[in-house]
Amino acid sequence: MAGVLVWFWNERFWLPHNVTWADLKNTEEATFPQAEDLYLALPLAFCIFMIRLFFERFIAKPCALALKIQASGPQKAQHNAILEKVFTAITKHPDEKRLEGLSKQLDWDVRSIQRWFRQRRNQEKPSILTRFCESMWIFTFNLYIFTYGIRYLKKTPWLWNTRQCWYNYPYQQLTADLHYYYIVELSFYWSLMFSQFTDIKQKDFCIMFLHHLATVSLITFSYVNNMVRVGTLVMCLHDVADVLLEAAKMASYSKCQKLCDLLFVMFALVFVIARLGLFPLWILNTTLFESWEIVGPYPSWWVFNLLLLLLQSLHLFWSYLIIKIACKAISKGKVSQDDGSDIESSSDEEDSVPRAQKTYNASTNGVNTSNGINGHLISANSDEH
Repeated sequence: MAGVLVWFWNERFWLPHNVTWADLKNTEEATFPQAEDLYLALPLAFCIFMIRLFFERFIAKPCALALKIQASGPQKAQHNAILEKVFTAITKHPDEKRLEGLSKQLDWDVRSIQRWFRQRRNQEKPSILTRFCESMWIFTFNLYIFTYGIRYLKKTPWLWNTRQCWYNYPYQQLTADLHYYYIVELSFYWSLMFSQFTDIKQKDFCIMFLHHLATVSLITFSYVNNMVRVGTLVMCLHDVADVLLEAAKMASYSKCQKLCDLLFVMFALVFVIARLGLFPLWILNTTLFESWEIVGPYPSWWVFNLLLLLLQSLHLFWSYLIIKIACKAISKGKVSQDDGSDIESSSDEEDSVPRAQKTYNASTNGVNTSNGINGHLISANSDEH
């Protein structure tokens, strides 16, 4: 085990040439990031998760009820042991042949069986109240941490000159404010990873898990090798769009359509500018080129930049989805996240319409699309709705 740890913490991988871990040990005169500091993030992530539960129940839920957001979920399907067995053990989307077989077995018409499966699928989806509470929590946290980040960064020299991220690297001291900023952000994303397995599973589960994993890896990686200055820029740049996204979702859940449209347009503009403009031209420019010039490349430098490029590829994917939604919204005149956005329609006329033609969904990060964009759906309703 000791040999594995020695191999993993190889100085030639993590640190620039001629720098050792001993050089970065804390002294009375200087404090540097220490890998063991990151252990604090796990219990803090649990605390954040508990705070979320308290917040959603005692703050967000009363706000939602005051806005007359419905507490009840979708209509429940009547109990039927045969259909329930098919639903849980075989398929949630029976084909025409199976529908006809069930129709003969139960003496039900096919339309009624389709309706039962639709209602049963909807039972597994969160209510509007649940969605509002989660969005309000993510909005509140992101607004807090973004405000904190801006107040902190405006006093730092590297916000105005990114070359300051690399001068005297890696002997840049860790301040209490910077340490707090990093550990809280890391804890929040750990809590999102945990909650993905306890929350109702979303369609973009894998994409959001990849996003959270990439974010946790970047924060951890940049802390260990003291790339925290550029790390603060990355975190702050991502938080701003998430605030607007969650605000747009809350407006939609509250049926404030005009406010939702305005916030979504603002979100889309900020997202594209921040993640397709500022991120490559500001962040990637300093991590790839300015750092190469001032510090020079070394193994963990390559890994860090590969993680940033992975994040940029996610930005491109989400931007495509956001632009697709925006184009759909312009053609229809609105963007909505209402009862129909992730709840299948129950009208008889829609039984024959393929589901993919009914709703256009996207979620980004988040992070927050979830924070990213935190695992929820902003939908532009199609003509069938």
